[in-house]
Amino acid sequence: MEKEKTKTLLQLFLTFLKIGAFTFGGGYAMIPLIQREAVEHRRWIRDKDILDIVAIAESTPGPIAINSATFVGYKVCGAAGAFFATLGVVLPSFCIIFAVSFILRRFEGLAVIRYAFSGIRAGVLALIVRALVSMYRQCPKGVLSYLLMGAAFLSVAFFKVNVMLVIAGCAAVGLVSALAAKRRDAQ
Repeated sequence: MEKEKTKTLLQLFLTFLKIGAFTFGGGYAMIPLIQREAVEHRRWIRDKDILDIVAIAESTPGPIAINSATFVGYKVCGAAGAFFATLGVVLPSFCIIFAVSFILRRFEGLAVIRYAFSGIRAGVLALIVRALVSMYRQCPKGVLSYLLMGAAFLSVAFFKVNVMLVIAGCAAVGLVSALAAKRRDAQ
């Protein structure tokens, strides 16, 4: 049993190391890769858990990629799983940023470097849109959902409302709605 747990911890570490090493653009760009690896390839979690992971990762302090890795790792192998998944997802970024910080200072004025970063931004945008489409498909559909989605977007995009307040407000509306539906069903 201990050997099996060690093997799972190593798999968690290597899986999230790979995700952390080959994904540019932060947590939203990692969501499709986490879904593919944790749901489809490894079958550690179910497809519907991805939406919960994103909701929890968004609602807690810290980067979504780290929170997602921690959540998956904990679900698979407890506190040790959370540690190894988090270490795996953080280690590549730390090493790359450490190395790039020295190199970038020396070559930041070169046009080829600026063009490369423009290309990376375009690729990241595509990954974020893919994550958005995937989350939309899994999200419950209904008037309330669409109203919340629109209100949240307008609040953040145009009125510069703090994202944490928007998330808390949406959670409160969802809770009240669920309690009202439960009360209606009980009658």
